[in-house]
Amino acid sequence: MADGRRIVFAGTPEFAERILARLLARQEDVVGVLTQPDRPAGRGRRLQASPVKTLALQAGLPLLQPASSRAPETLHWLRQQNPDLLIVVAFGQILPAAILDTPRLGAINVHASLLPAWRGAAPIVRALAAGDAETGICIMQMEAGLDTGPVLWTRKTPIGDNDTGASLHDRLAELGAEALGEALDRLWCGELHAEAQDDEKASYAKKLRKEEARIDWSQDAQTLERLIRAFNPYPVAHCHFRGQPLRVWAAKIGTGRGTAGALLAARAEGPEIACGQGSLILTRLQPAGKGQLAGADFLRGYRPEEGEVFV
Repeated sequence: MADGRRIVFAGTPEFAERILARLLARQEDVVGVLTQPDRPAGRGRRLQASPVKTLALQAGLPLLQPASSRAPETLHWLRQQNPDLLIVVAFGQILPAAILDTPRLGAINVHASLLPAWRGAAPIVRALAAGDAETGICIMQMEAGLDTGPVLWTRKTPIGDNDTGASLHDRLAELGAEALGEALDRLWCGELHAEAQDDEKASYAKKLRKEEARIDWSQDAQTLERLIRAFNPYPVAHCHFRGQPLRVWAAKIGTGRGTAGALLAARAEGPEIACGQGSLILTRLQPAGKGQLAGADFLRGYRPEEGEVFV
């Protein structure tokens, strides 16, 4: 392995795990991994390792799971690894300047938006929900501000009419791995150049909250259809039907009109619900305590009546 290319990787979820896997496949000199502490997950609330931790253990890499990146032991551990470069991908903690400044080449971040658009925690979902025509990956030199550093490398991808949060996540993870590889090839040769962001064009992708996925039927059908796609697989768009929660995993725009939230008709693909403007046909639903159902199966099982309200 060439001298001066020691990498510490900081990341936590599946998005980051895919990019770490590509780094290892490229035989980059990854000398350590930072990831979040194990968290309770599932119905049993058992502690679960992050996808990045699982891969790091499989690869036999030195690993640290700091409760706080500001703790003295975090900086001490990082200095022990003697990295030339820190690569950060959805780590989940704000890294202090002392951490960012430790590697010889500083720290770079793989961010899933076209900066300065959608700085922050949930850029994939926010771009899709907003109706953006395209998104992409930016490799960014990290600094103290939130995703404010100069951009080193960019790759773009269109957002399709059928994209969901899940499909866009997967495509951007692959694109992120490719973009990082391209950026590293140039970085190691001294051919990577920084371009400052235009702060006046910045937008922010705030963290997702479950309550914002509650469907407001007074919104127009096009907006709601995008939100349903954007919130798949998390936090999942939902409403209530007959007093019980009802998740909406997929929908298509209908042609009907009526009182917002009311059932207009039982279509072949599922119930057609009136929106503030237009209507939606709910094509994949999940009643409380049950698995996902095709819209037609939901109609057969629950037999909603015309005019019945989804709230």
